[in-house]
Amino acid sequence: MAGLEIPAWDPETALLIGAILLEAIVLYVGYGGLERLFGPYLMRLLIGGEASVQ
Repeated sequence: MAGLEIPAWDPETALLIGAILLEAIVLYVGYGGLERLFGPYLMRLLIGGEASVQ
């Protein structure tokens, strides 16, 4: 049956997928931290305060 075969995993492919997932997690956490640190400052700087954002 065409298309129903289970592909064999190459260790290099699994390592590459793991590295990409790890990089995505690190970037997600890193950008979240930067937003938490600099977000309020940038809101005050750009639009004059956090209250006017809503």
